[in-house]
Amino acid sequence: MKETLYNLIQSQGEGAVTFGDVAINLIAALLIGVLIYTAYRATHSGTIYSERFNISLVMVTLVTTMVMCVIGNNISLSLGMVGALSIVRFRTAIKDPRDTIYIFWAVAVGICCGVSDYLIALLGSIVIFMFLVLFGFVRNTDRTLIIIRGSVNAITEAEKIVDLVLDKKAVRRVHNVDIGVDGESIFETSSAFMKKCEKKNGSLEEKLSEIEGLNSISVVCQDDEISG
Repeated sequence: MKETLYNLIQSQGEGAVTFGDVAINLIAALLIGVLIYTAYRATHSGTIYSERFNISLVMVTLVTTMVMCVIGNNISLSLGMVGALSIVRFRTAIKDPRDTIYIFWAVAVGICCGVSDYLIALLGSIVIFMFLVLFGFVRNTDRTLIIIRGSVNAITEAEKIVDLVLDKKAVRRVHNVDIGVDGESIFETSSAFMKKCEKKNGSLEEKLSEIEGLNSISVVCQDDEISG
């Protein structure tokens, strides 16, 4: 049994890739990596575009290709590589969920190019690129918070104004009242819906500013790009 396992491991070490094979694999990985770079640059919709992260995607493609060229069909070497990589911890913060997809894309292309399967790498990348071009510019609808602070009577009147202007479709998330002092009320809606209602019913801020007893009126726009 030991001899059989030893012969199997020894046979996996045969047929090492040549210099030409490695060069072709790396060139193919570089070309498709540039496609990934272009896709990320064209479809990025975050607050801050990171050129270093985009270049890192190309580097991940090349490094993965190098690893696959080294491993090849060698079982013993692949087990050793897994053990070596298991001690590495990656702590890069991913702010946009789509960035994770780009990382997996780069790794997948590197694996394909490392085993000289260029057809899957190219066709898969073209399909992913076309999908990202068509849907990569989709953004989340902004969440708008209307924060009103003032006396209890003023807050009550302000809530009626908000319901009137926004057609009673704004969701009241917070309603705090200190008896005999001040209160706070927070409504949630979307910026697009708020603009639509204001065109029909008038400016919400102007109507609220006419109420006596209000201390502050804040309109806060939030989306998934904001992180603490």
